[in-house]
Amino acid sequence: MFGAIGTFVFRMRFAVIAVLVVIMGGLGLYGLGLGSHLSQSGWFDPTAQSSKGSVVADTSFGRDHRSDVILLITPPAGTGVDDKQFGTKVEKVVDDLLQQHPDVVQRAAAAPDSTDKQAYENALRNNQEIIDPFYLKDNTVAQKAAQDTIRSRTFTADKKQAFISIGVAGNDDTAVLANYQKIEPFLQGVVDDPGKYGLDGTRFQLAGLQPVAGAMASGMDDDIRRAELIALPLVAVMLFFIFGGVIAACLPVFIGGLTIAGSLGIMTIIAQLTELNIFAQSVVTLIGLGIAIDYGLFIVSRFREELAEGYTTKAAVRRTVMTAGQTVVFSATIIVAAIACLLMMPQGFLKSVAYGAIFSVSLAAILSITVLPAILSILGPKIDAFGLPFLRRTKTKAEIENGFWGRLSGWVMRHPVATAVPTVLILLLLTIPIGGIKFGGISEAYLPPDNASRVAQEDFDKAFPKERTEEVKLVISYDVNDPESGTKIQQIADEANKIPGFTKQFSPSADDGALTGTYGFNGPQVIQMSAGLVNRDTAGEAVKDLRAIQKPAGIQMWVAGTPALVQDSIDALLTRLPLMAILLVLVTGLLMFLAFGSLVLPIKAALMSALGLGATLGILTWIFVDGHGASIANFTPGPLFAAVLVLIIAIVFGLSTDYEIFLLSRMVEARQKGATTTEAVRVGTAHTGRIITAAAAILIVVTGAFGLSEIVMMKYIAYGMIAALILDATIIRMLLVPSTMKLLGDDCWWAPRWMKTVQRKIGLGETILDDEPDAKLATAGAGTQGRRAGTLISEVPTTAMRAAPRAAATVPAGAATRSTRAVSAPAGRQAPPQTPAPVRPAPNPAQRRGTQPPPARVGPSQPPSDRRPALRDQRPAQTLDEIEPVRDRSSRTARPTPRRVKSDRPDTGRWMLGEGGIRLNQPQGGTAGPSPLGRRPDLDRTGKRPLVASLSPEQARTAQRRTPERPQSPMDRGLSPDAGRPAPQPAAPGEGLESRTPPPRRQRPDDRQSRADRHARADENPGENRQISVQELLRRSRSGE
Repeated sequence: MFGAIGTFVFRMRFAVIAVLVVIMGGLGLYGLGLGSHLSQSGWFDPTAQSSKGSVVADTSFGRDHRSDVILLITPPAGTGVDDKQFGTKVEKVVDDLLQQHPDVVQRAAAAPDSTDKQAYENALRNNQEIIDPFYLKDNTVAQKAAQDTIRSRTFTADKKQAFISIGVAGNDDTAVLANYQKIEPFLQGVVDDPGKYGLDGTRFQLAGLQPVAGAMASGMDDDIRRAELIALPLVAVMLFFIFGGVIAACLPVFIGGLTIAGSLGIMTIIAQLTELNIFAQSVVTLIGLGIAIDYGLFIVSRFREELAEGYTTKAAVRRTVMTAGQTVVFSATIIVAAIACLLMMPQGFLKSVAYGAIFSVSLAAILSITVLPAILSILGPKIDAFGLPFLRRTKTKAEIENGFWGRLSGWVMRHPVATAVPTVLILLLLTIPIGGIKFGGISEAYLPPDNASRVAQEDFDKAFPKERTEEVKLVISYDVNDPESGTKIQQIADEANKIPGFTKQFSPSADDGALTGTYGFNGPQVIQMSAGLVNRDTAGEAVKDLRAIQKPAGIQMWVAGTPALVQDSIDALLTRLPLMAILLVLVTGLLMFLAFGSLVLPIKAALMSALGLGATLGILTWIFVDGHGASIANFTPGPLFAAVLVLIIAIVFGLSTDYEIFLLSRMVEARQKGATTTEAVRVGTAHTGRIITAAAAILIVVTGAFGLSEIVMMKYIAYGMIAALILDATIIRMLLVPSTMKLLGDDCWWAPRWMKTVQRKIGLGETILDDEPDAKLATAGAGTQGRRAGTLISEVPTTAMRAAPRAAATVPAGAATRSTRAVSAPAGRQAPPQTPAPVRPAPNPAQRRGTQPPPARVGPSQPPSDRRPALRDQRPAQTLDEIEPVRDRSSRTARPTPRRVKSDRPDTGRWMLGEGGIRLNQPQGGTAGPSPLGRRPDLDRTGKRPLVASLSPEQARTAQRRTPERPQSPMDRGLSPDAGRPAPQPAAPGEGLESRTPPPRRQRPDDRQSRADRHARADENPGENRQISVQELLRRSRSGE
């Protein structure tokens, strides 16, 4: 499938770019209005008792607007708030507000005494109220008495402070906030310049629920702009140093921009269908931008590697989509599955974030395998344009495997216990602070200590502790016809007043703020009593004690109010959290099993993710609860917001599993080439260490920009992701993963037989590239036997087949045994034009058994392929992994049987010089296999061909002195034997035998010819392809032949 996607994208590159960029641009323009569709609600559990009680109260009394906006007034020294002239000037402020915004606010009106339905509905609509202690409607005794009652609650005892409660129109949080934003400029003007009303020296402050919510909404908008202004330029600079070119650096950022644009448009569409929390926009920007840039980094890096291997743009694009593209899609699936677990939580906030994250990650993956490869198809080698050559040079695989990450993983696996034990202890030590974790709700404390709205709210709470905006409410429904209802209600109030921690007594009296109404027209009678909490941290115990009160018969009671809503949400989250964790592990584990066919790897990944997650939560507790670094980060330590904590768990677990996928994919790729577990771990770590570290660093920069947010919730997420990324990219991936897999050994790949059978049928394993065989072959033609191209690889050998002087064999060019396959001119590599020689098919034992014969050899007449010579500024291939023959399915000629060579010691494996180069003669009954990763069996550590492998040291030195040196041949550089040079000329026996590239294979003699005839004819024609034993080679060297 991914090969078809790569081919389609290359062919239709201009159409793909045009269509998807236009779609994303249109969605981005539509998403500019997302902010107006977002909601301030969704923080609480709608199924909790407190939510039901709030619905009863709002239906009976209308929405409580007393806490919407609080205008706190502090007159200048020497003036009291009860001063008549001062009151008149303040009243002018209120009059101007009413005149300019009559549709948003209005004065309080007495509720109608009539019980008819029309009067009841009019009373419910009358929810825009101003409680103004300076206003006196009529100078009557009743009005003065009412004013004195209001002043007793809105004036301090020393008459140095007062407040005006401003109710804002709206039946839900979103509508109220939108209306508040209409009057905010006027109120802010009064705060900034009270002198225009003749109130010089008077201090006005804006407190209440809406100013705090508005400050948070404004802070989130600033976070998005900060990410655009700070994070994106820094990421672009980092990508420049990673890739060494401007073009390559800009592509991941471009994909990130398209992802954000499309995600915001989709979120706007979803907001038309359901309620989305305002917090979702910032999280979408954070996760979508970081993940999209990471995916772009993986795709561009793989494309540059394929170009460095000598492939043309078409082949490089196809191979990139088939490898990195498939891994990106699988990674996105893992993250989406992890975040989707948030949908089981009742809070609309978490569901909103889950919707946004799911669509942003999905879009990032889709654009990374469509638009980005299409752009790469156009750019081709120009991907490295406008760069610095010393930065953009792509290392060979030998350099990568012998680089820092390869050496580090090698050292770790030599000391697995000494590495794993201290690493686990460090992670457990970081987990210890979790014991002091505390949970709380959203409040003004989530704003910076110097934020004006937060300071105003704190000053108001100090001056008027009994009028706190977040009260606990007792909503009681009773039968109005029951004569004992009043006694029963008073009994409940008395029991509630025995519970400590409240700012005032619960009282059914209207003078104490109690409200009385009916639940719906002609419904049951409802009364509401309320009281504030002295300490919000004790809300859980207070709510629990209130609900434990024994309710008399005929009475129904709900404990509501903001503190109860917060506590019920915490309880709901903690109750569902274990189930979410189990689902998270099962879903991600199942996907990993389908990919790799191992039952051990998902368990190992889950345990390591749990260790990293525990350490992350411990760090967050140490910072935000214990308060370490609070003054530097400009926040007030306090309880963690439980909903954000659950969000961090899902995100961190998904990211850690995501990086595990990238690492394990390269290990499995190495295993399918014949590597042992130790070698696969080293190779996988070496090849992914740099790219995973770079991806983590980029995501840290993006989240770091949000870490500068004024909103503590965003700091939670940013700091948590930064801590998790640092731990995952350093301690876990560098130390714990290699050491653990070394200790497990081949058991890493274990699974029950029946599970492997299921996985093979429906698995999601790595796909072998369509244009190459199962393993990369040496130019001589040796390779491993594997599955048919296009099949899923997950079941790899438990032990590697090594090439050694006595245990491995190669075959002449153009021949293959049952356990090997040879390809002379792979697709993607340029083959010299030659006239094909007729080949006589050899009997195939597989056909006699009724099985599918192995793939046929591609003849030398293959048309020009996609393989390009290596780039000028890059080193030639040095290892077996760098020489990638590719099968051309259009040619299916039979493979000839390798000719046997006369030997003095036929039963011992030894190196021999033949037309495929120096090779090992395999004793009868031996097996052929690949060399260890990174080295061909006929090359030494320097990349040169040794003369022989079975000579004594003295014989080897003698033969080497008699053999002239020649420049490195194309075969030594990992190319086709005849690439880039004319057909070989006949050479004298013994001349340049240690480095001479044999001529192309000629037609095989008839099998009926005797061995003596063939050798005799070979002696008569020195230019003919032949194989010479080591003893014959030494004899001729000594005799001067």
